[in-house]
Amino acid sequence: MRAVTKLLRGLIALTVLLGGCAENHDAESQNVKAPEKASRPNIILVMTDDQGYGDLGMHNNPIVQTPAIDQLASESHRFSDFHVDPTCSPTRSALMSGKYSLRAGVWHTVMGRHMLSDRHHTLPEALGDAGYNTAMIGKWHLGDNYPFRPQDQGFDHVLLHGGGGVGQAPDFWGNTQFDDTYFLNGEAKKYQGFVTDIWFDEAIDYIQENSNKEEPFFLYLSTNAPHVPWRAPEKDIAPYLELGLTEDMAKFYGMIANIDENMGRLRATMRDEGIEDNTIFIFMTDNG
Repeated sequence: MRAVTKLLRGLIALTVLLGGCAENHDAESQNVKAPEKASRPNIILVMTDDQGYGDLGMHNNPIVQTPAIDQLASESHRFSDFHVDPTCSPTRSALMSGKYSLRAGVWHTVMGRHMLSDRHHTLPEALGDAGYNTAMIGKWHLGDNYPFRPQDQGFDHVLLHGGGGVGQAPDFWGNTQFDDTYFLNGEAKKYQGFVTDIWFDEAIDYIQENSNKEEPFFLYLSTNAPHVPWRAPEKDIAPYLELGLTEDMAKFYGMIANIDENMGRLRATMRDEGIEDNTIFIFMTDNG
């Protein structure tokens, strides 16, 4: 888990260094030009849920197909000594707080042990201080009520499901990962389609809307896939059933294949918007 906390501290240090967010310094009085957007990179952090080290083609898995993520890895720096917590909320609390999960007060996923206190100065709050627009899409799992929600913890724009998985008790009643109702900036909204596609659609819309603005942006895209319940579009499941896998394994790999397809769409949007060279792009999982 130390890598997660170091990653957060590094991002904050970078934005403070490049963005100049010190409150007690007037740039004009110091005869220093305010930093332009080009000096402050956008940040996109994609986190998948319960996807293990071996659940990627790049890690010698001969079955699952992840060409978009594999290509990203081939073009990127890879952290080969990177540690997370064994469950969802603790990893996320470390990422958001910059502290070990126990110091952040989060050590489980249920019974109140998953709520991140608003006393922490979170990653989106620190980036907001540095002039960033911030968005969180997908799975939060650090508290469903005020003051624990992402919009209470520094995110300007939020689309999410409730609880730790689609269909759990805090989520909107009747959600099944298809044609569900999710919460857009605190208000219930009905969507059509598969949940992962919806998250990436929202992320792509957000990127297109914010790419040409003066302020840089931080986008935290946190999928619920491939966490149980294992469900995916039939087109993503069918190839794995044809290989003779069990229905559960075919659905699990189908969820990953769907993530990979959407990763390709996301990166294509970055290219189309001309922001690839000024964006820190991070892909990670919360635990295996």
